Amino acid sequence: MFEKILIANRGEIACRVIKTARKMGIKTVAVYSDADRHALHVEMADEAVHIGPPPANQSYIVIDKIMDAIRQTGAQAVHPGYGFLSENPKFAEALEAEGVAFIGPPKGAIEAMGDKITSKKIAQEADVSTVPGYMGLIEDGDEAVKISTEIGYPVMIKASAGGGGKGMRIAWNDEEAREGFQSSKNEAAASFGDDRIFIEKFVTQPRHIEIQVLCDGHGNGIYLGERECSIQRRNQKVIEEAPSPFLDEETRRAMGEQAVALAQAVGYTSAGTVEFIVDGDKNFYFLEMNTRLQVEHPVTELITGVDLVEQMIRVANGEPLSMTQDDVKLNGWAMESRLYAEDPYRNFLPSIGRLVAYKPPAEVAEATRAVRNDTGVYEGGEISMYYDPMIAKLCTWAPTREQAIEEMRVALDSFELEGIGHNIPFLAAVMDHPKFVAGDMTTAFIAEEYPEGFEGVELSGADKRRIAAAAAAMYRVAEIRRSRVSGRMDNHERMVGSDWVVSVGGETLVTEIAADRAGSTVAFSDGTVHRVASDWTPGDSLARVEIDGKLMVLKVGKVTSGFRIRFRGADVAVKVWTPRQAELAALMPERLPPDTSKMLLCPMPGLIVKVDVAEGDEVQEGQALCTVEAMKMENILRAEKAGKVAKVNAGPGDNLAVDDVIMEFE
Repeated sequence: MFEKILIANRGEIACRVIKTARKMGIKTVAVYSDADRHALHVEMADEAVHIGPPPANQSYIVIDKIMDAIRQTGAQAVHPGYGFLSENPKFAEALEAEGVAFIGPPKGAIEAMGDKITSKKIAQEADVSTVPGYMGLIEDGDEAVKISTEIGYPVMIKASAGGGGKGMRIAWNDEEAREGFQSSKNEAAASFGDDRIFIEKFVTQPRHIEIQVLCDGHGNGIYLGERECSIQRRNQKVIEEAPSPFLDEETRRAMGEQAVALAQAVGYTSAGTVEFIVDGDKNFYFLEMNTRLQVEHPVTELITGVDLVEQMIRVANGEPLSMTQDDVKLNGWAMESRLYAEDPYRNFLPSIGRLVAYKPPAEVAEATRAVRNDTGVYEGGEISMYYDPMIAKLCTWAPTREQAIEEMRVALDSFELEGIGHNIPFLAAVMDHPKFVAGDMTTAFIAEEYPEGFEGVELSGADKRRIAAAAAAMYRVAEIRRSRVSGRMDNHERMVGSDWVVSVGGETLVTEIAADRAGSTVAFSDGTVHRVASDWTPGDSLARVEIDGKLMVLKVGKVTSGFRIRFRGADVAVKVWTPRQAELAALMPERLPPDTSKMLLCPMPGLIVKVDVAEGDEVQEGQALCTVEAMKMENILRAEKAGKVAKVNAGPGDNLAVDDVIMEFE
């Protein structure tokens, strides 16, 4: 077995590989850029080598720098993780020339299946059903429009070397095809160093289901079930689960056998994933093969008990698979939520900054439930603008899908994350969505169910009442604490009463609280009564509260005369007053936000790539105004209505913060 491996990656996946290497008694080497000098993967590894400036094209995807790190440390093998150099055949070739094992497939398999155009041609030759499209290289926007018209809109414009949603656009007309071609080409060049683009028919209402395969160098190949990856936003997966709630055993077997046959046809070894789109009649079509470890591999590990990273290392060491297809058993159900540094209330635009609070739920591995959090960050660390915005992959497992979803709900409610915008509220909302709960979703789920973007969750009246009861009981506890402060003057004792007024979600509730050693009985004036029990103490940012015997995990923030409560994707302000305070509060004027209707504000921290208009220009609704790049993604900002540009405050090359004024209108 290898004594030392180098991980040619960063963040969450580097930490994930280090954990398995430790378990196997293998020493690890991390590589890091200037931006990652204090990163978690650097701290966890046995050794670390600096490889250059923050941009990936000057550090993590520079083969010569990785090779230098290998020589410096004497690493015998390299795990590439996902992204970066993981599907670069030149990297595999360089390792082979150096006599260093690549913990992944052979160079020929990467070339054959890692390139989307080539892989589709091979699939067609093997009589695998594929989506209609144009497999040749496309020179410019005009040719992209011509091809798109011939295929028929809508079309998917993809980077041949792409992955993770980068270099990918959906076009519904000629203008979008032309713009999408150029943006995809630019993103592909920046992210992968390869700007080749192809176009295929965009199949509406599909499910995205993928098969995990594992092959060794001795002719053995197996599949480890499927993953349902249909909950996607901007073609990037957000929530995955295994198995799929849609497939039956016959379809699973057919897809699995086809995936293994395709892998073995190109001499594939190691772990890999064959992706399919599946229509409502369970017809499936080959999309692509990812010749690497997938981001969502933990859900497969949770339902099979197979450590995929360990298997990759053993296959790279020349060992045969220790299991056959008959040994693979799918046990229970697993969910994965990808936590991203992005603001769901700003159309999921990237967010960067310091993690003021980062407290994931406790990891659990029991016979009836499991919670797992794969991450590469820590409290006090920074989310950089240079890399993918993923913070963590939160996974849960339980015997049934319903139980796994409930475990995820509680885990998301328990995840404390402050300092940056993040998508936990959105993930929590999806877990409660009737279509998701029923397993009735396609890749269009987010676009269809949140067409205007995510604007938060409106809690049910019953949940609001329960939160009001919990807040009232907690506020009374805090008031008692304050009334007992030490060092007070004699004869200045303050009595805490039982009558309160609670305001939540526009509803005002006159409340009476009767407390005892076991909890509080909260009675509202309409006759509703709730029993509240909790060990919450003032200052705790998380409250586990039993209300009428039902557990609620609340994130609690202190505000004047109450709390900011976050629960199941909702963010509500709860005010708790004495009756006299409530009278006075009703007389306070409402504070209105400033008028920014005539300004174009930067929606995310980013770099201005291009400004499309000048001062004095007339613009129409939907017209492109400028392009902002953040976290390797180009975002075109468009006019929301017709107007005239009065002033342009920023130009190409300018770095802007959230809400910086890019331009003003008359």
